[in-house]
Order: sequence, then structure tokens, then C-alpha cells
Amino acid sequence: MSLTPVNPPALGTPRGYSNGMLAPAGGRVLFVAGQIGWDAELRFVSTEFLPQFERALENVLAVVTAAGGRAEHIGRLTLYVVDKTEYTADLRAVGGAYRRVLGRHYPAMSLVEVKSLLEPLARVEIEATAVVPGGHPGEHDGETR
Repeated sequence: MSLTPVNPPALGTPRGYSNGMLAPAGGRVLFVAGQIGWDAELRFVSTEFLPQFERALENVLAVVTAAGGRAEHIGRLTLYVVDKTEYTADLRAVGGAYRRVLGRHYPAMSLVEVKSLLEPLARVEIEATAVVPGGHPGEHDGETR
């Protein structure tokens, strides 16, 4: 099961994202809450943007994996940053961190600059929507409540 990028020619060729992602029938939709750059003990991996960005992506992927999915099942990412210039300052490094975690799968993406995030030290928060392979709820390694 894989998502299909939707990139109409009228919108130009996207780089590093897709304009839309079409999910096949039979998948389960997973909404991933905003993930930030901290570990299981709720400690930030760094106060700097890039390490927080990479860890937040890893945390998103951990949720997707726990639900039985993989990176290519992520259909949408929304990146909330407190300073857009931190994201754009070194796009090569940001892209490298992205590819280390999610490979060359580029879902529909949005970048939103915000005044602040709930956790004062957070530089980035990432929400996601994934469509994981079908099955019955509970047939995965993740814990549900």
C-alpha cells in the first residue's frame, strides 16, 4: 500500500514536498499529534533548531511505526517553527536531516511560523497525517488508550 503524489502541472514542479497525496482504499488514517525535539524522558536533544527538527521527525516516525506504518505512509506534514529563518538558513542541512529520517518520500507539507510553542524551549513542532495499511485496530505494536 502506498500513497500517490498529486502534482498538477499547472502548479509547477514541487521540490521537497508534494502538492497532494492520494491514499488507496482500505488504509487506516492516523493523526499524529504535534511532536517536538525531545526524548522519552521529555528532555530536549538540543536547544538548536536542526537537532530538534531531526528528533521531532523521528518522533513522528515512531508514532507511525507503532501504528504499523512506515515513512512512505505519511501523507501530510505540518511544520510549526518559531523562527522561519532557522529553517531556511541551511536548507541543505535541513534536507539532509529530513532524508536521514524519512528518506526520499515527500508528502504534502506546510511550513507555518508561529509566535511560540507550548514548550518554551521548542524550536519546531511537527504534526502529521498518515494512512497505514488496513487491518483491525489494535493489530500493531503501539499502545492505545
